[in-house]
Amino acid sequence: MSDFTKEFQKAYKLINESHYILIVTHINPDADTLSSALALSNYMYRNNINHKVYNSSKYLPRNLDFLPRFDKITDTVPKSYDLIIYVDCGDKRRVGFEFNYTCKVINIDHHQSNDNYGDINIVDSDKGSTAELLFGFFKNNEIKITKEIATCLYIGIYDDSIAFTTPRTNSKTFEVINTLVTTNIEIPKILESYLMRETLAKYRLLPKILQTLELYFEGDIAIIYQKQEWLDITGATFNECDEVVNEILKIAIVKIAIYLREDNNNIRISLRGKDDIKIDLSKVANTLNGGGHKNAAGATLSGVSIQQATTRLLDTFKNYI
Repeated sequence: MSDFTKEFQKAYKLINESHYILIVTHINPDADTLSSALALSNYMYRNNINHKVYNSSKYLPRNLDFLPRFDKITDTVPKSYDLIIYVDCGDKRRVGFEFNYTCKVINIDHHQSNDNYGDINIVDSDKGSTAELLFGFFKNNEIKITKEIATCLYIGIYDDSIAFTTPRTNSKTFEVINTLVTTNIEIPKILESYLMRETLAKYRLLPKILQTLELYFEGDIAIIYQKQEWLDITGATFNECDEVVNEILKIAIVKIAIYLREDNNNIRISLRGKDDIKIDLSKVANTLNGGGHKNAAGATLSGVSIQQATTRLLDTFKNYI
């Protein structure tokens, strides 16, 4: 496990020297990228640091709208900025926009496929979430972790660890959670806001996705998909059923679950594997110009159908199984 004390200090110094900061989150955002960005945003707002949180996606996860400053996330890039902070972006291409790279870049992430593209790189693949890694930034620089910041960090850690069940969840993770709890965050209320506000549209979309389930390689691999037209039929948003890939992985014989989603001319691919798989899914994703972790990775294929993407994935896995 790396010691990022110097990097945390350099990042803090650069933030305080900058005039306008752009905090960038990845496309099709999850809780980790948005909560990490909003934790920084709450800190900067409290300290009168000019900044914006940017996400290029048309829709943001509705169940995260309770996070402090969620309503300040924008899809408009400011005219000028002198520092970009990428949070939870294993690849700088995953943000959906070409930024001004003449300015300084801080890269905060936990994906093992991250190639350290920043001027300051705080990248630790041993951490279960970027939110947990970001906690170190606040702690090392003796920044007060307010209730608002703690709320954001808690959700990021909770979600990316799949409720504290992934292999990288350890005693350090719970030490962080214990510190966050001391800010008097209301965990039952937070989780109710996050977990208990599902839309009817989601439950109209979910059966359509589940009906696509197919097993390959004697049940080792399960593939499901989501067609774009189903969103119009059900009223659901693109990322409404993100967690369905984790549900498919619960099937006893399945070792790897794959979720394909139509997105205009692209197929978004999510890969999830059980703890004991011998295949490194990040390497599989890399062959498709994607990335991620050993047990969780993703990629995007352009100009192909779901069937073509399925065929390509199965051909790729033949080299590993």
